[in-house]
Amino acid sequence: MTAILIFFAAHWFLSLFFHSFFLHRYGTHRMFTMSRGWGKVFYFMTFLMQGSAFLDPRTYALMHRMHHAFADTELDPHSPHNFKNVVGMMLKTAATYRGIMSGRLVVADEFQGNIPEWKAFEKIAQNPLVGVAFAGFYIAYYVVFATSPWLYLLLPIHFIMGPVQGAIVNWGGHKYDYVRYKNLGDKSKNTLPFDFLTLGELYQNNHHQSPENPNLGHRWYEIDVTYLIIRLMNRLGIVRLHRQAV
Repeated sequence: MTAILIFFAAHWFLSLFFHSFFLHRYGTHRMFTMSRGWGKVFYFMTFLMQGSAFLDPRTYALMHRMHHAFADTELDPHSPHNFKNVVGMMLKTAATYRGIMSGRLVVADEFQGNIPEWKAFEKIAQNPLVGVAFAGFYIAYYVVFATSPWLYLLLPIHFIMGPVQGAIVNWGGHKYDYVRYKNLGDKSKNTLPFDFLTLGELYQNNHHQSPENPNLGHRWYEIDVTYLIIRLMNRLGIVRLHRQAV
């Protein structure tokens, strides 16, 4: 059982970190800069850690920029206030994601540009067989190490880890707990009690107040773990935080 729980926790938090660090804070908002070489390293690491649930950086960035522009309106790709339950929101988000990625959904020019792309590698990362290979690895690991049938209840989460994490942030971060900044034009909240699951991403009210700020925690008790790691990377010269955000 221990091997399964460690594997699940490692997959959850590593996938989540690269989701937050690379896709969200770098790819979408450009809260910091990095060299082209490091960009490719983190692109690959995001792919490796998200596995079968890898989210294309360009598609993710466009959809998330739309979310900020149209937050909690009918045009928001994933507002919980437009759906009766989280499953409905996830299905709508998935449809929007597929539409952008395939080109069927045209995204306005205002949301384009300054997004990490690696076209040669994208052909590999988006190959369905690669996703199947990741899924096969997860299943094999559980077959070898699962000591109780209930542990297999965790297995499906591995297959859609990124979307599940996004659903927690978008649903909880726009419905539950407290508002620090009012009159933002949306219904974002800081869901402090559950942020330990999202490494800083559930301070959505703070984030919508200042989307370019790499630190989503605005009070001493709002601990943004991802930002702490980004600050360390900045000191090591791996990334460069914008001067006003340091």
